[in-house]
Amino acid sequence: MSDAHADVLVVGAGLAGLHTALSLARRGHDVVLADRRTRLDVAVRTTGIFVRRTLEDFELPAAHLGPPVRRMVLYPPSHRRPVTLDSAHDEFRVGDMAALYLDLAARAVAAGVRLELGTRYRGRDGGDHALDGPRGRLRVRAPFVVGADGARSAVARELGLDVNRELLVGAEEVFALPGRDAVPAFHCVVDPRLAPGYLAWVLDDGHHAHVGVAGYAHRYPDGMRAALRRFAATAPGLDGVPTPGAVERRAGPIPVGGLLRRIASPDGLLVGDAAGAVSPLTAGGLDPCLRLSERGVDVLDAALRARDRRLLARYDGADLRAKFRGRLALRRSLSLVRTPSVAAAGVAALRTPPGRAAARRILFGHGSFPDPAPKPSAARAATVAQ
Repeated sequence: MSDAHADVLVVGAGLAGLHTALSLARRGHDVVLADRRTRLDVAVRTTGIFVRRTLEDFELPAAHLGPPVRRMVLYPPSHRRPVTLDSAHDEFRVGDMAALYLDLAARAVAAGVRLELGTRYRGRDGGDHALDGPRGRLRVRAPFVVGADGARSAVARELGLDVNRELLVGAEEVFALPGRDAVPAFHCVVDPRLAPGYLAWVLDDGHHAHVGVAGYAHRYPDGMRAALRRFAATAPGLDGVPTPGAVERRAGPIPVGGLLRRIASPDGLLVGDAAGAVSPLTAGGLDPCLRLSERGVDVLDAALRARDRRLLARYDGADLRAKFRGRLALRRSLSLVRTPSVAAAGVAALRTPPGRAAARRILFGHGSFPDPAPKPSAARAATVAQ
């Protein structure tokens, strides 16, 4: 058994955990970052879609981003008469998340973060936090713990905080594409047989095609993987393009119940998927995870400097959750789409001028996640890129 002392223990080295650990270290705090994976470039779950708002506000390493995508195409179950929306801006770019994780981890270690891989969080043990790692039991004495450990957060349960109750499950395969002259596009199909309560998609940026489905697990009669195989065989946007073999496969839960109300206690807080920081409607989580992590870092920094645990009460999910009412209502509406005919009627409504305007606001707007704090300064934004 070995012991370590730190200001903050961060559990989970996805984007939220890495950004939180790096930002805290850059503010002069002693951080231990633990992740159960032995390598951060394996078992990547997220599609890695960054939206325009994130690309504008955070300096993400361009070397790890795919080409920009400005076109969104929405299809009914028949794939006929889709609704095509073009933007004047670069709306989406897909990140190479494995490379981004490795890049951020290297920067975190250089900033002084102690990275413990192959290490599982076991909970509190007296005044310490217990972890099991490759060298046996590790006890970390830290006043605060951050749960960045995903949609089914063990830290949330340990701290007695809220946990995600409404989850989609998603699966995706990534194919390398040959060079071709095609407009990069994000193709989405509304079909409850393939994606009950959500969407099936092909994001083709000209370099890779991300082909996936997501929905409520209990509404897949023959399993999500079978639905993904059916979709991949007829997926729109890839007609005549050979997809030899997947270069990556991803799967995982997606919380869509909105930001949780209780995401902090005097002993720690939650960020990313653990906090439910995912758009209930679009299921986009990368922008919220960075913004909520920024707020979490601000609160932890203040609490550490003042030596006052009570300051974590400022990290209030209930206040932000109120700004999700409209999208939570749309989430409930989408969850009720159970037949192809209803899905087709919904897409048909988007062909009307009001429908197209609403779709543009949702898909191309800046409203996926409210600002929990002022926009990050250049110095803080640079923690993602430096």
